[in-house]
Amino acid sequence: MKVSTILKWVTGVLEALLGIPIIGAGIIVGLLWTPLFLMLILHIVTLIFSVKDNVNKHGSILGIVTSCIAWIPFVGMVLHIITAILLMIDAAMNNKSQANVSA
Repeated sequence: MKVSTILKWVTGVLEALLGIPIIGAGIIVGLLWTPLFLMLILHIVTLIFSVKDNVNKHGSILGIVTSCIAWIPFVGMVLHIITAILLMIDAAMNNKSQANVSA
């Protein structure tokens, strides 16, 4: 499995966690918006590996945008959920294409 695929699964799960209305908001506000900064860094790293592996980059790009504007309460929740779905679809497609190549 490619590093970019693993990072997409990880960032997708973390984005899904942050998209849960009360839990995600509690994590972000309770830790003084540090998770948004950490997710920004993680999305940039994922984007770099996606470029290197020549796979879809749009999930990581949306994750960067999400991390920058997710401090807006309801907008952030919706963006976290959309980003999580997109990242996990990208990761699943990468797994499927890798399985087809190795078969």
